Amino acid sequence: MSKLRFRVVETAFKKRPVNVELPSERPSEYFAKFVFNREKMFKYLPGKVFEKLADVIDNGTPLDRSIADEVAAGMKQWALEMGATHYTHWFAPLTEGTAEKHDAFVEHDGKGGMIEEFSGKLLVQQEPDASSFPNGGIRNTFEARGYSAWDPSSPAFIVDDTLCIPTVFIAYTGESLDYKAPLLKALRAVDKAATEVCHYFNPEVKKVNAYLGWEQEYFLVDEGLYAARPDLLLTGRTLMGHDSAKNQQLEDHYFGAIPTRVAAFMKELEIEALKLGIPVKTRHNEVAPNQFELAPIFEECNLANDHNMLIMSLMRKIARNHGFRVLLHEKPFKGVNGSGKHNNWSLGTDTGILLMGPGKTPQENLRFVTFVVNTLMAVYRHNGLLKASISSATNAHRLGANEAPPAIISSFLGKQLSIVLQHIEESTDDDMLSLSGKHGMKLDIPQIPELLIDNTDRNRTSPFAFTGNRFEFRAVGSEANCASAMIVLNTAVAEQLTEFKNEVDRLIETGEEKMAAILKVVRTYIKTCKPIHFDGNGYSDEWKEEARKRGLDCETSVPLIFDNYLTESSIKMFEQTGVMTQKELEARNEVKWETYTKKIQIEARVLGDLAMNHIIPVATQYQTSLIDNVYKIRSLFPEEKGKTLSSKNIELIEAIAEHTAFIKEHVDQMVEARKVANKIDTEREKAIAYHDYIVPALEKIRYHIDKLELIVDDQMWTLPKYRELLFIR
Repeated sequence: MSKLRFRVVETAFKKRPVNVELPSERPSEYFAKFVFNREKMFKYLPGKVFEKLADVIDNGTPLDRSIADEVAAGMKQWALEMGATHYTHWFAPLTEGTAEKHDAFVEHDGKGGMIEEFSGKLLVQQEPDASSFPNGGIRNTFEARGYSAWDPSSPAFIVDDTLCIPTVFIAYTGESLDYKAPLLKALRAVDKAATEVCHYFNPEVKKVNAYLGWEQEYFLVDEGLYAARPDLLLTGRTLMGHDSAKNQQLEDHYFGAIPTRVAAFMKELEIEALKLGIPVKTRHNEVAPNQFELAPIFEECNLANDHNMLIMSLMRKIARNHGFRVLLHEKPFKGVNGSGKHNNWSLGTDTGILLMGPGKTPQENLRFVTFVVNTLMAVYRHNGLLKASISSATNAHRLGANEAPPAIISSFLGKQLSIVLQHIEESTDDDMLSLSGKHGMKLDIPQIPELLIDNTDRNRTSPFAFTGNRFEFRAVGSEANCASAMIVLNTAVAEQLTEFKNEVDRLIETGEEKMAAILKVVRTYIKTCKPIHFDGNGYSDEWKEEARKRGLDCETSVPLIFDNYLTESSIKMFEQTGVMTQKELEARNEVKWETYTKKIQIEARVLGDLAMNHIIPVATQYQTSLIDNVYKIRSLFPEEKGKTLSSKNIELIEAIAEHTAFIKEHVDQMVEARKVANKIDTEREKAIAYHDYIVPALEKIRYHIDKLELIVDDQMWTLPKYRELLFIR
C-alpha cells in the first residue's frame, strides 16, 4: 500500500467517539419540536385565524390574504422563542436538490435602531433571483425575476437558526420552475377524480388523499477515503475500481448487526428527524457492504416528499459528525447492489378507507377492484412516461442490474389478486351479478379475504408491484426527488379515473344499473391492460422479448426515454388535468437533456484526468521497476535461465503497455467525441450523442484501469480500493 493511501486508510479506520447524547424525553415528547404544526398554530394564532388556516390545509380552500399578517406574527413569535434569527423560503428547483435564501428577522425601526419584523407579505410571497436556476428556456438569463409562494399544507420548520417555509417556485410569467407546484396540482387532480368515483360507493366521501411511504437506501463511506477518491468527490460514484475479493456474495450484510459507528449515526439522524416531524420508523443493513436503509411511516404525499428532501439534507450533515460521507448515487460501486428509493403509493379517503385495500362486503371489494384496475390502466397507458419520470444518468446504472427492476414498466399483482381479476374478466354479467332493486349486488366470486394484505408476495424484479393495500414503485432512484414519479403517477391515475367515470355515467344514462355499469367497464379495462400485468422474472431475456410483443416501452437510452414527456398522449394528459402546460413540459425536457449531458460530461472529464494524471503515471512507474528488475536478473543469471526467470515480468510489462496504450488512445478519442458533441445545437441531440459515444467510452477505459489495479504494486496504487471503501471498521 502506498504511503499516501496508508495514511488515508489509517486515519479513516481510527476509532472515533460514537456516543450520541439522547434526549431525556421520550420520542413522542420531542416529536415535531421544531415544526410549526397544528399544536403550535393553535397556541400562537387567534382562534378564527387558526380555523381559517386549518380549512386551507384540510380542504384546499384559497388562502385569505387578510389573515397572512396574523399567521406571520404567530409564526415569528414561535420561531424567535425557539432561537431562530432568520427565515427562508424553502423550495425544490429543477436541480434535484433544495434552495434557500436566508433573511434576518430585522428591519429599521425609523429611530436609528432595529426591530424583529416578519410580515404576511414576506410569509406568502418572495422574489428570489430566478436567473441561475434551470428553466429550459422559459426565462432568459437576464430575466431574473421569479416568485416563491407559501405552501400552507406543508408546515414550516426550523433548522439551526432559520425558519424554513416550504414554497412553490414559479417564473414571472407563471410557469412552474420547481417540483412542488406540479405535484400539488397532480394531487388536487387525483383528489377530485377519485372523490367522484368514490361517490358511487359512498356519497359521504369529501376528499381523497394520495399517500407516500418512501424507503431511502444509501451508502456510508469513511470521510478520509471519500476525500482521497476524486471520482466519488466530484461525481458521487467510483468511475474505476476492481471488485473486492469479498463483497456481498455471502449475503451476510443484509439485515445483519448494524456496525457501532453506523448505529450512532442512525441514532442521531433519527433524533433530529423526529424533532423535525419526520416519522422515521425503520432502519437496517441493506444487501451491499456499507449500504443501509431508513423508512418512515406513510404520510400525505406532498408532506412525505418534503420530508424526504429534508432528510437527505439532514443525512449529509449528520454523517460528517461521525466521520462519514453519505452516498446517494444510485450506483456508487460497480459489482454490488445500487440504491433505490421505493415509493409506496396509495389512496385514502377522509372517511378512513384505504382505496387499495380489500373490504368485507362485495360492494367494498368492487370498490377495491375498481381502483386497482384503474391504476393498472393508468400505468399501462403511460408506462413509457412513468419510466421517463424515474430515468436519469445515475439511475441508468442501477435499473435491470439483477438488483433492481428492469427498464420496462410492468406490474406484479400476486396470485390471489390475479385470480380475482381473471375471474371477473372471464365471467358474464349473468354470472357475476344478482340484482334485486335496492338490495344491491352479489359477486359470484369468493370474498376477497382481508389477509390479502399479507398474502401478496414480493417480486424484486417488478417496477410497479401491488403489495397488499398499496402499489410499490420500486424503480425510483435513491437521489431522485420523489415528486418526479409522483407527479406522473397521480396525474395518470386522475386522468384514468375521470375517463372511467365518464364511461360508467354513459352506461347509467342508457338505463344500466350503477353497479352493473361499474363492473362492465372494469371488466373491459382488465382485458385492455393485461399487457402491463407480469408476475414472472423481469430480468429474463424472454420477458424483454415478450414486453416488446405486448407493446410496452422497452427503450433503454435515457435521452430517448425522456421523449415520452412530449408525446401527444402525455401532453393531453397533463394539460387536461391542469398539471402542466406543453410549454412547461418542453422546458423541463430541455433541463433533463441538459442535466444528463452535464453529468456524463463531468464523469468523462474526471475519468480522463484520473487516467492521465494518476493511473498511467503509477502504472508506468511500476512498469519501469519491472524493466529494471528484468535487466538485473538477466545480468545476474546465465542467458537462458535469465530469460526464464524474467519471463513473467516481461508478460506484466507487455500487459501494462497494452492497457496504458489503450487508455491513452481512448481518453484522447473520448475528448474528441466530447468536442464534437458539444457543438451540437439542440440539447436532445447532444444528450443522445453523449449517451451513444461517451458513456460506452467510460466503460471501455474503466475496464483497462481495473485490470491495471490488479497488476500494479499495491504499495504504489494511490487511490483507495474497494476492499477499503466498502468495509466500515
